[in-house]
Amino acid sequence: MKQILLRKSLATAALLWLAITAWGAESAVAVDYETADSVKVLQLLGEGRQQPKGTNLMVFFARQLLGVPYVAKTLENNKEEKLVVNLRQLDCTTYVETVLALTLCTRQGQTTFADYCRQLQLIRYRNGEVNYPTRLHYFTEWIEDNTRLGFVTERQAPNPPFTAVQTLNINFMTSHAHLYPMLTNRPAWTEIIANTERSLTGKRYRYIPKESIANTKLFRQTIHNGDIIAITTTKQGLDTSHIGIAVWHRDGLHLLNASQIRKVTVEEPMTLRTYMQKHPSQQGIRIISVVGN
Repeated sequence: MKQILLRKSLATAALLWLAITAWGAESAVAVDYETADSVKVLQLLGEGRQQPKGTNLMVFFARQLLGVPYVAKTLENNKEEKLVVNLRQLDCTTYVETVLALTLCTRQGQTTFADYCRQLQLIRYRNGEVNYPTRLHYFTEWIEDNTRLGFVTERQAPNPPFTAVQTLNINFMTSHAHLYPMLTNRPAWTEIIANTERSLTGKRYRYIPKESIANTKLFRQTIHNGDIIAITTTKQGLDTSHIGIAVWHRDGLHLLNASQIRKVTVEEPMTLRTYMQKHPSQQGIRIISVVGN
């Protein structure tokens, strides 16, 4: 980073222009946030540094963010794409991204708000390029890109419990373009998204059917605290419908997540198996391990 320029508006919102070197090319990135967000990031990074060696940082940071209101589409409020940092309002994806960025910063000894922004940028965007078409909209693409960066890896064995296979047929964004304001009157962007959908379609991934989720030694050895859980769906055109962070309780596997139902980030009191039985469109779970977790 060569330079940071901070500007505050009367509404206490701030715009951070971050000069970031990504893959050898330097570019200025606009970061949209409020002062409360940068203060919270620094507070959490400070608390993370104080944790004993061996602390599961994914679970630690996920729990520090419990009680944050659930708000959908917080990345969609700007006319032009910016790196949105919002720890005051979270949805299921931004919750997981926030926790992962804090975890990576802490592991790497990074302590500044700019450090956090750089990590979040790499997590959220293909090649770290902040642009709407390069945002990792589908979670399968998110997994692939973050695997390439060495941040995560998807687990698809052993069998059992990974007894089912998901074959992707991805087209939701382009078949529902009216739901995405950024795609309005932007046929070139829509075609880029369509190319992404075509590249994902036909790929196959092993997953655990929801009916088989159990509180057994096999499952506890397969799914670890702090793993990212992606819930597969029967909804046409999608790969996943919800994500969260795994945590084991005495009675079984639970989910730390930003809950649209509960309108807040929670450590779901129901076991994941019970929770998923209430949602007919949810098929099962894909498991994504954070490297080094």
